[in-house]
Amino acid sequence: MQYWDALFAFLVAMGVATMLTPLTGRLARRVGAVVIPSERGLAERETPALGGLAILAGVLVASAFWLPATINLHHTLGTAPGTGGTVHTWAILVGACVITLVGAIDDAHPLAPQWKLLGQIAAAVIAVKGGAVVTDVTIPFVGTLQLPNTGGVLTVIWLVGLMNVVNLSDGVDGLAAGLCTIDGVAFAIIAFDLHISGAGVLAALTAGAALGFLFHNFPPASVFMGDSGANLLGYLLGVVAVIGSVKTGAVVALIVPLIVLAVPFLDTGFVVAKRLKYRRKPWSADANHFHHRMARMGFSPRRTVAYMYGWTLMLAAVAVALRFVPYSNHHGTYHLVWVLVMVAIALIALAASIYLIYVLEILKFKNRRARELRTADPDTSEHEIEEQVQREVETGEFERVG
Repeated sequence: MQYWDALFAFLVAMGVATMLTPLTGRLARRVGAVVIPSERGLAERETPALGGLAILAGVLVASAFWLPATINLHHTLGTAPGTGGTVHTWAILVGACVITLVGAIDDAHPLAPQWKLLGQIAAAVIAVKGGAVVTDVTIPFVGTLQLPNTGGVLTVIWLVGLMNVVNLSDGVDGLAAGLCTIDGVAFAIIAFDLHISGAGVLAALTAGAALGFLFHNFPPASVFMGDSGANLLGYLLGVVAVIGSVKTGAVVALIVPLIVLAVPFLDTGFVVAKRLKYRRKPWSADANHFHHRMARMGFSPRRTVAYMYGWTLMLAAVAVALRFVPYSNHHGTYHLVWVLVMVAIALIALAASIYLIYVLEILKFKNRRARELRTADPDTSEHEIEEQVQREVETGEFERVG
């Protein structure tokens, strides 16, 4: 019956978000929440934002029917007793409303970074006060690390970080909504395997609301989710990950969220590292995300999101495999054959990730850019072309040619 609850919640959230997204687009135009085409964005025309309001509506309606009032976080058999607690889902939903409201205000009238951060912290604190807080973490080869005093702070940092990760990855039609749909489904599968039906339902309805919005956001998008939607989806997925980490003391609890959310984490990590390298503000806007680079390589928006979807699906499959491949009994005993199977799966995913990042995103770009420079000025030496291309790849700044 719990699986049916998740399915119904997914479908209702999807239906509500699908129906209301056009209305939020009209509202966005009335209040001025419209995205103007810019160099750092891939929008080709003025597009209304505030799609996050439709996503929130889908989440709230589905939650009213299928999300339990509380989620019990007792540890699984054989793990540390006496830990865990209860998550009050009303607090999660209040936090969702707060971050959506802050994001909607920012979409209509851009807020200063410190005010957006304050809103993110407020939403995260509400979730923590409602019981969604990490009490301990299992570190490979070290053991369980208890967090009696710092768990709340670390949970707030995690939730705020994930809100920003999803928000920063929302730069091309259909990308953030599609990635969050895939990640939500993966988290739902894993949550039910951990016997946390409440978290499974929450993950499922989050995926459903994201998918319902995606019907209007897939390239060419008629509506953007804006900060209201990106922050909301990051917040909800972060809460689901926290609940899963509290539920079990298994090592997989620490690894799974990082694998499921690896694509937006890698994207944000590379961009922020490059900004810091060139002494720019980490929150400053630029055009160095994976999707920007793919666009410069000549990828269409649909092809770009297709590659990103495929990458995310592959990593989500690895995370799910960690729960279902019987490589260990989670008590220190490993089964060699199944360990080798997991290693093979992980290596395939790693090889594919390297291919996507290097061969497609960097090597192919270098070859195309070199051809452009060579055509624009045939007298330029190969050494000069190679130096310029390398400098552009590192800095993300490009000179016009032709």
